[in-house]
Amino acid sequence: MFEDHSNQLRYGIQENVAPFMRADVEQALELIHRNEEAPVERALALLQNTVFSFSMKVCGHVQDAEDTAQDVLLKSLPYLSKFDNPKALTVWLYKVARNRCMMNRRGRKYSQKLHVSLDDLMPDGQELKHLLDSAAANPEDQAAQTQSAGRLREAVMTLPPPYRFVLVLHDMEELDTSEVAKVMGLQEGTVRVRLHRARLLLRRELQKPHAPPRSRTSGSKKPKNCRGLFAALSDYLDGVVDDAVCEQMHRHISDCAPCQAFLANLKDVVAQCRRYTPECPPERVQRMRMELLQKYFQAQQELERRAPRKRTAAPTHR
Repeated sequence: MFEDHSNQLRYGIQENVAPFMRADVEQALELIHRNEEAPVERALALLQNTVFSFSMKVCGHVQDAEDTAQDVLLKSLPYLSKFDNPKALTVWLYKVARNRCMMNRRGRKYSQKLHVSLDDLMPDGQELKHLLDSAAANPEDQAAQTQSAGRLREAVMTLPPPYRFVLVLHDMEELDTSEVAKVMGLQEGTVRVRLHRARLLLRRELQKPHAPPRSRTSGSKKPKNCRGLFAALSDYLDGVVDDAVCEQMHRHISDCAPCQAFLANLKDVVAQCRRYTPECPPERVQRMRMELLQKYFQAQQELERRAPRKRTAAPTHR
């Protein structure tokens, strides 16, 4: 059943090469620079979907996500044409959207900080056995248990903001670690730590209806030989561990069927995050975009009016 399974898991989730959202921002920037009505409208549609999608994932409410997208883009209009680097625009947009989401009236109840212990998130022996038995019985059922977009959205909203924002930016919006660090104002190492805990928190939340209750029996103790591996699972899946650590982890996983089952489960959680793509309600999109389009050209005209005019040199007379 698990023959060569760890080979499939190794580097199963790479740090992003060509993220979808990055392509949208890059295309939008190219259209913006044409400075024509039709291309600019298409550019605003791309940016509208990008900001709404992010806002919906971290706010959890359509109205809040719409308000955030509109507010962020309205503030961005005077500056869009000044960007010539899609990566810089990506980071800037997400940073503004993040700050706006943190001010959201419904999001305030989630604003408390919470330290999450890695040991608390580590599965005990009973849960590992349950995962192993479930995967062996019917691996398709294990994946199907958590396919509901609504359930995923609700589970993400249970994460404390320090973990939720990192998870959404990395696993849903597909920014790489350095970009997430810039948006969040964190060190890259801190991003990796929070990402791993966020994935584990989300996995535990999604498993609640199916995982067995933890007991106090000796059989529920956490396996000590898996403890060292557990702290680096996300780095292993993303392919960001050095070769020596990777080989050590790979040898352990090759000989540990419960760890293989747990890794498969964690990988499925990340895959669900990347498939989740909420869209702005179509009946409101056009009206919002027309307002943005009008104000974009108004902002450009105002910038041109304020720009200092070049003085013509006086002719010289001989």
